[in-house]
Amino acid sequence: MAYGDLRDFVRKLEDEGELKRIAIEVNPVLEMAEFADRAVKAGGPALLFERPAGYSIPVLINSYASMRRMALALEVNSVDEVARRIAEYLEMRMPEGLIDKLKMLPKLAEVGAFFPKVVSKGPCQEVIKHEGFSLLDYPVLQCWPEDAGRFITLPMVFSKNPESGKRNCGVYRMQVYDERTAGMHWQTHKQGAEHYRRMLAQSGKDRMDVAVAIGSDPATMYSGILPLPPDLDEMMMAGFLRASPVEMVKCQTCDLEVPANAEIVLEGYVKLGELRTEGPFGDHTGFYSLADDYPVFHVTCITQRKEPIYATTIVGPPPMEDYYMGKAVERIFLPLMRLQLPEVRDISMPAEGIFHNLMLVAMRKSYPGHARKVMSAIWGLGQAMFTKCIVVVDEDVDVQNVGEVAWKALNHIDPERDIQFTMGPVDSLDHASRLANYGSKMGIDATRKWPGEGFSRPWPGEIRMSREVKQRVDELWKRAGM
Repeated sequence: MAYGDLRDFVRKLEDEGELKRIAIEVNPVLEMAEFADRAVKAGGPALLFERPAGYSIPVLINSYASMRRMALALEVNSVDEVARRIAEYLEMRMPEGLIDKLKMLPKLAEVGAFFPKVVSKGPCQEVIKHEGFSLLDYPVLQCWPEDAGRFITLPMVFSKNPESGKRNCGVYRMQVYDERTAGMHWQTHKQGAEHYRRMLAQSGKDRMDVAVAIGSDPATMYSGILPLPPDLDEMMMAGFLRASPVEMVKCQTCDLEVPANAEIVLEGYVKLGELRTEGPFGDHTGFYSLADDYPVFHVTCITQRKEPIYATTIVGPPPMEDYYMGKAVERIFLPLMRLQLPEVRDISMPAEGIFHNLMLVAMRKSYPGHARKVMSAIWGLGQAMFTKCIVVVDEDVDVQNVGEVAWKALNHIDPERDIQFTMGPVDSLDHASRLANYGSKMGIDATRKWPGEGFSRPWPGEIRMSREVKQRVDELWKRAGM
């Protein structure tokens, strides 16, 4: 049974010993972030601040900040179960006979449950504020000392492709400027930015409808960060993850729908061509992203539940909550990568690589230059294009073990021969690139080299003790009292 809303998830976390209620008064300016940072790095629980200084709305943070909490969020024992479900759908074939058709019926019925459905009303509109509202009424966090102000960090930002009418939901940070405006951090490669550019190109349009939902059931919130193909509805993916359709309700003042179970909804618009300085902001790189110009979101209406919970997160020096969210993405989307690159056996994006700086790839090598083909293909896969460094190893290397990868890779490479560089788009938050959004990337072929790749010397075997000796010493070990 899918979580009905964020409150269901909070109750589950508490029942499982994964939530700590903070009853003392804590300031959302810097203090809550320090609590959250210490908790995640100590392997602590999610935190529910019941008395934010100056506010009556409780704040939830670190709700995804471990692999166990990610599994609870997605209602599985392990996120690998989600990957297996995806793999099952990818392996579906056209049924050949009556028996095969009958076997497929349950799957087809399940697919029908993925699609979101619009309902006439929802808890997110228990309170409707057309006047007298303010963004400053909510306990929005300032996370780090040099941040430009307070930032909404876990919003589900809804917009529509002006050409196709298809919905997009992304998680983009929003700097609160004043009571009714906020920065819309649409990085140039994101779908929200693409919708903005297309709208800007249309004559006679001066603004673009945008709606922001804060707090929902965990699968729906999580779907906003997933690297889905353009125009694939994140709410449909949420329906897949929760095995139940997401109920959507139409906004009061703009032509968009939002999750009916949301805690808080900000309705409004972005005025085309209007830009304002946003940032700096302490980002997931562990460094401050620099100030830059971004569109401005104008709030026209706020709707909410009667007693809302403010859901948020912080990013900064890894590992933090976003690492576990990203690790789940890695596991869940491996089957989709293997659909296009079946030779890939596993991938890993270590915490120190902050997602886009390092990807470790284990592959089944079949021909000379195969590792370089894999690198190029990964750089052509959606948001994987931002990967600054790809290290490719043979399939017998455990890429989840960074120490093993470093040992094998550093033994296997001739640097001049095995390292290649390429130019292309890079993450907007990469402060080291020579230009904003454009720079170089590096691929390392750390596979065993073949004669077909110009390697004529013998390749040495790896040192391993024989199985027979291991078994004999297992018994001797016990007898020796070890």
